[in-house]
Amino acid sequence: MLASLCRGNGHMILDWQDEDREGDWYIQVLLRDNNTYQLEYRNGVAAEHYQTLTVSQEKVLRALLGWAAGNPEWRDGFIWNNISVVFEPSVTEAASRPAV
Repeated sequence: MLASLCRGNGHMILDWQDEDREGDWYIQVLLRDNNTYQLEYRNGVAAEHYQTLTVSQEKVLRALLGWAAGNPEWRDGFIWNNISVVFEPSVTEAASRPAV
C-alpha cells in the first residue's frame, strides 16, 4: 500500500482501536508533491500530535510496521515536531462557544 501512494494526495492511516485507551491513536503518512513523506502520529489527544518529514520510503515503512507491532523504538531515526497548535481552536471559534 505504501509503495502505491500517489504524489500530492496519496495517504494512508493506521488506527489503533482499544477499549482500554481513550482518544485517537493513529499514525498516518502523506506523499507530498515533492516526493517527501509527511509522517504523523497521535497518542490519544491533540496535544500529543507529532510530525516529521523524510524522503525515505524504507524508514516510513519501518515506522508504520513498528507502530502497528507496538515496538517502542519505531520513532527512532526521525526528528519529531509537536504540531498540536494546528489543532487548537482559533480565537474566533473559541469566542463563539457558549460559556459553561
